[in-house]
Amino acid sequence: MSTITANIRKPDAPTAPRPTMPNPLNLTERAAEKVKEIRASENIEDTYGLRLRVVGGGCSGFTYDLYFDQKTQLDKEYDSFGVQLVVDQMSLQYLRGTEVDYVEGLQGAGFKFNNPNVKSTCGCGSSFNV
Repeated sequence: MSTITANIRKPDAPTAPRPTMPNPLNLTERAAEKVKEIRASENIEDTYGLRLRVVGGGCSGFTYDLYFDQKTQLDKEYDSFGVQLVVDQMSLQYLRGTEVDYVEGLQGAGFKFNNPNVKSTCGCGSSFNV
């Protein structure tokens, strides 16, 4: 006597939606509000995103650059608290995992980059090394 086995396929269970990957870089909510405030006060069009860029220079090798700019075909674009972030591929490799905050204190106010890739910074804190 032979045994016949059948592969009975159960209906596919509904799959949960894939979680979206977090942005490789983000603003804090406070920084996003400050960017929106600057955009409004300077009448900058919504077609411009906030460009985050790493450029060579400074005591430690690299500095950050932050300004409003239009996206090019080679850029990546991310949304953070309603602010479009624009970054080029070269800068993205140094900024991955970075959170930009806006801080106010006795020494002034400005945007602070919290970059996990930084190995060292200069004494003044305006340049870094990865």
